[in-house]
Amino acid sequence: MTTERLDQPRALRRSLRPHYDPEAFGRLSEQIARFLGTARFIVYMTVVVAIWVIWNAFAPPNLKFDPYPFIFLTLMLSLQASYAAPLILLAQNRQGDRDRIQYEQDRETAERNQAEIEYLTREIAGLRLALNELATRDYLRAELGRLAEEIKESR
Repeated sequence: MTTERLDQPRALRRSLRPHYDPEAFGRLSEQIARFLGTARFIVYMTVVVAIWVIWNAFAPPNLKFDPYPFIFLTLMLSLQASYAAPLILLAQNRQGDRDRIQYEQDRETAERNQAEIEYLTREIAGLRLALNELATRDYLRAELGRLAEEIKESR
C-alpha cells in the first residue's frame, strides 16, 4: 500500500474524458442564451424556416431535400431546442449564483451602514449631552451683562 506524499504534486493521469473549462463554457452558454432571447434570433429563424419551406415546396423535385411534411426541418428545430434549453438553464443558474453573491454583498454593506449610523447617532447624542453642560454664547452674554450692571450699581 502506497501513501501519497503531500510535499509532491500528484502525477498526471490520462483520462478518456474530454477536459473543458467550466467557466469558459458558462460564459459561452450565457452569450448563446442572450442571443436566443433577441428579436434578431427570431427574425433569423423565421427567414431560415421560410426559405427552407419555400425551397422544398417550389423547387424542382430533384433539388428538394425535405419534401412536404418537412420532417427534416422538424428534426432540426427539435435539435436546436434540445440544445437551447439546457444552455438557457445553465445561463439562468449562473445568473442566480451572481444574484446570490450580490445579495450577500448588499446585505453586508447594509449591516455595516446600519452599524455606522448607530455609532454616529450615539456620538451625536453624546455631543448634545456635552453641549448642554457647556455655557452657550447667549448665556455668557447675559451673565456678562448682569455682572456689568452689578459693577455699575456698586460704584
